[in-house]
Amino acid sequence: MMTLDGYDKAILSALQKDSSISNLELSKLIGLSTSACLTRTKNLKELGIIKQFTTIVDEKKLGMETIAFIMVILSPLTRENANAFLEQINKIPQVLECYAITGNRDYLLKIVAKDMQTYKDFVIDSLMAIPGISRVEANIVISTEKRTLSIPIEE
Repeated sequence: MMTLDGYDKAILSALQKDSSISNLELSKLIGLSTSACLTRTKNLKELGIIKQFTTIVDEKKLGMETIAFIMVILSPLTRENANAFLEQINKIPQVLECYAITGNRDYLLKIVAKDMQTYKDFVIDSLMAIPGISRVEANIVISTEKRTLSIPIEE
């Protein structure tokens, strides 16, 4: 874990709120010169603390009405099956997130689909076609109550 000073924390907090902010606006916001601000931001990126600058898209406005969390069980759970599963999952654009988890399930996926029929087709045609998957369980999202990608920055 790295030790961040107040300026680094301020940069991270500001960029998590709006990564499209200009360096000039960012420097004014946190009280640093533009060159010092840019150097610190580049340093945070080079150190891997900032992974990427991105845009969050409203999936519903793009016609993606269905969000689901799918738990996957592999059988047998071997390194070979896990690697093959992950290789296929990384090729599927509907899979937004994939986590290896503890408990009775092996992986948790977050997926988007246009509608329930598209979701069903995804599960049957794409997901269940991956060798090694023995079972899937899904939870369909009925509403999103909180959504953030911001990591709390300790002051």
